[in-house]
Amino acid sequence: MKRFFYLIIASLIISTAVPTGASASTVTSLISSANNYKGTPYKLGGTTTAGFDCSAYVQRVFKDNGYSVPRDTRSQYATGTPVSKSNLQTGDLVFFNTSGKGVSHVGIYIGASNFIHASTSKGVMISSIYDPYYWGSKYVGARRVQNFTTPVPTPTKTDVATVTKPKAEVVVQPAKPTRADIALTIAEVLDLKATNIQIAFNDVSEDHPQIAAIAAVSEAGIFTGSEGSFKPQDNLTRAELAIVLVEAFGLEGRSDISFADVSESHWAKEYIDILYHNGITVGYADGRFGVEEYVSAGQLKAFINRIVNL
Repeated sequence: MKRFFYLIIASLIISTAVPTGASASTVTSLISSANNYKGTPYKLGGTTTAGFDCSAYVQRVFKDNGYSVPRDTRSQYATGTPVSKSNLQTGDLVFFNTSGKGVSHVGIYIGASNFIHASTSKGVMISSIYDPYYWGSKYVGARRVQNFTTPVPTPTKTDVATVTKPKAEVVVQPAKPTRADIALTIAEVLDLKATNIQIAFNDVSEDHPQIAAIAAVSEAGIFTGSEGSFKPQDNLTRAELAIVLVEAFGLEGRSDISFADVSESHWAKEYIDILYHNGITVGYADGRFGVEEYVSAGQLKAFINRIVNL
């Protein structure tokens, strides 16, 4: 009864995000603001860059973009309008039951099934709302507190979402999946299950939300650590991802393709040629593959879509 009364009062007080006077924010600026705090530690009740709790982090990101949202998670859940999981847009708030007592955790949806949040284990980080080992089963719902405007795309960029006839990939995307994110994606697509999740990486804690996926891809030989570390928060370059995808999905065949930044002696050339042969990539419009650039969430999604539709 008390909880019901609390939600009613919260919904009467605040029904949507209130502009603070700043100009309308775009999807790009929202994600940029959210990413600025990546790695900030978690602190219960924390509201500064010395440490955030989940709702304070959300409040700070929205404030950076000119909007005011309530301070606590339950009040945020009573804000805005409900959104189905299938209709999520970047900027929507996503909520989880991590305590067994109702809504207790919140994050910001950033597209490609990912959300950014202040986790108790790793601080501000990116996770998947479909994480089968933790977040997927904890998901409660979502609220749209603000429609963020999407910037008009420049003529030099092309869509990466096509499956059958890939176009040149976009050079810059706002979100970059981590090694842990990519491990989770591959484990989900291949339905990999670890026989033992007690892995020996010194930088993957027992309560890491993606520990089962990391253990599964490690056991399958798809990912390996370095000197006892998995480096779950590191990003992968496009060249490194080429090797991972070829090995993980057993891709075969090879067409010798000349990308401007891939020499004949480059350590990843064989794998890049295999991706090209199978229609997984055609590189950038300027003739480069982008070997040293970090793969973006959009590019990863496009690569995986093309592989599963071979």
